[in-house]
Amino acid sequence: VYFNYHTDLSEGASQTSAFELKRAYFGYSYNFSEAISAKVTFDVGNNDEGSAYTAYLKAAQLDWTVASGVKLSMGLIGMKQFKDQETFWGYRYIFKSFQDQNGFGSSTDLGINAEFKLSENLTANFVVFNGEGYKKVQDSDGKQKVGGSLIYTPIKGLTTKIYADRQPSLTSDAITSLALFVGYKAENWRLGAEYNKLSNGENFSKPSQDHNLDGLSFYSTYVINKKVEIFGRFDQLSSNTLSGDTAAWNVSENGNQFIAGIQVAPVKGLKFSLNFQNFTFDDTSISNNSLVYLNAQFKL
Repeated sequence: VYFNYHTDLSEGASQTSAFELKRAYFGYSYNFSEAISAKVTFDVGNNDEGSAYTAYLKAAQLDWTVASGVKLSMGLIGMKQFKDQETFWGYRYIFKSFQDQNGFGSSTDLGINAEFKLSENLTANFVVFNGEGYKKVQDSDGKQKVGGSLIYTPIKGLTTKIYADRQPSLTSDAITSLALFVGYKAENWRLGAEYNKLSNGENFSKPSQDHNLDGLSFYSTYVINKKVEIFGRFDQLSSNTLSGDTAAWNVSENGNQFIAGIQVAPVKGLKFSLNFQNFTFDDTSISNNSLVYLNAQFKL
């Protein structure tokens, strides 16, 4: 469960403070054998076509280790696009990872994924999926998205990753995305950086010719002890300027995101965070967002 209380310090804010319960997940997993397992997860959260607490299927996944170092996943499965980055960031209950936050991809989708352990230090995956996300069915085009990634860990603690995907469209050139990630984790700290690009789409499922998004994300954590850690993050989102225009097509959303805070985990399954979040818009006519959050995550 993701819960928060926040105070909005932004100039002209109409709602200065609020309690929110952003997400609640309920799931079940089952092992048919050592090689085959399945899981089902329901997500209770905001749905544009429902209430603030609409339940919908988030994952319905079958995993099968068909051979040593080869695993197939099918159904409504977890995507590999930003899962490693999200795990490395480590504070999903506070803020989504960059690609998830800015519509570069979906965390789950309908499809089939094949994962290969090529060596002790190299893992690859190849995926074919709808490309619409877990809240939508396949669009009328019926054009699947294909993608894949390589994860290389040359030394202990260092992870590098490249991911790319492509989905044809009837209305524009194919939507493509590219993600590069590097992260280093030591005993008491970790540091991650990523570059992301989305081409010919306003988001991962909305094709639009020559509409491109670029983004950088940097994040770091210092672990004080087993229960307390401090963290910070900086994101930058930008877009191109279309022919004949004077401003970037996504200027009202472009800008810099800054997050800094402290996390306390008093017992297993419970986390609290006091943090500050600020977004500075490239469009200077829009007031910056400045908020103070008290977030909580609890697992039963």
